Amino acid sequence: MRILIAEDDSILADGLTRSLRQTGYAVDHVATGLAADSALAAQTFDLLILDLGLPNLSGLEVLRRLRARHSHLPVLILTAADSIDERVKGLDLGADDYMAKPFALAELEARVRALTRRGPGGGATVIQHGPLSFDQVGRIAYLNDQMLDLSARELELLEVLLLRTGRLVSKEQLVDHLCSWGEEVSNNAIEVYMHRLRKKIESSGVRIATIRGLGYCLEKLSASPVGAA
Repeated sequence: MRILIAEDDSILADGLTRSLRQTGYAVDHVATGLAADSALAAQTFDLLILDLGLPNLSGLEVLRRLRARHSHLPVLILTAADSIDERVKGLDLGADDYMAKPFALAELEARVRALTRRGPGGGATVIQHGPLSFDQVGRIAYLNDQMLDLSARELELLEVLLLRTGRLVSKEQLVDHLCSWGEEVSNNAIEVYMHRLRKKIESSGVRIATIRGLGYCLEKLSASPVGAA
């Protein structure tokens, strides 16, 4: 899952970014309201963590513009401890939750899990594909009810493929989903992650097809079991 943090406090933003990335999320950070508005208009995210005291464009205006585009993106707003009016305005504009600064990191992570679990319209948080299942909130994958030992990159890769089962996913799309802005990940690196992921799941008959020169596809399962190749 991909999270946008809009926060002008660089120390706080860095701490949040590091913590959420270690949990397995892809995280992008912007420091101004205008940058947040541009990012939200151009990119797809699963959650927005929004500081209301942003320069250039207030967090409330960022939220107003987001909802005016009919986006149902979950939004967690960050406010000063004494800014009750801003919290009320934020919730009235369509924010899903708020936290007053300072806050405990563990509590923020719990609220992030709750919001990403609920998603823009609720829905399942465990993706099932034959013997393979992936818990989007807990960031854990299971094969035949046994937990898989996957790196954060491998988990992100698996999630993208599961969400697009039966459809081609290009290397460019994988780079876009796996990488935060400013980070470099080559096509060769994608191939390495894919190779490692294949070794861990294909013995069960779950197959990742390579469409040479185009990308990858997690194959749909047939009605009858198929053997691993």
